[in-house]
Amino acid sequence: MDIQMDTYIVHPNKSQEKALRAFLEALKVPFEHQSDETLPQHVIESIKRGQADIDAGRTITFEAFKEKIANKR
Repeated sequence: MDIQMDTYIVHPNKSQEKALRAFLEALKVPFEHQSDETLPQHVIESIKRGQADIDAGRTITFEAFKEKIANKR
C-alpha cells in the first residue's frame, strides 16, 4: 500500500501562525515548525550593497545582463 504525503511550505505572520497551528491541530494534520534562521552577516552586507546600487541607479536590464554573461563564455 502506497501512502503519498505532500509538503506545503507556508510563511504566515504571527497572527496567521496561531490560526494555522489551531487549524492543523484540529484536523490532526502532522506538522513541523521551523523558525527562520538569520542570514550570515556577509549575505546581509551583500544585500545592503545591492540595495545601495539600486538607489544610486547602478542597474542594468535583464537582457543586458544575459548579453554580458554570454560574452564572458
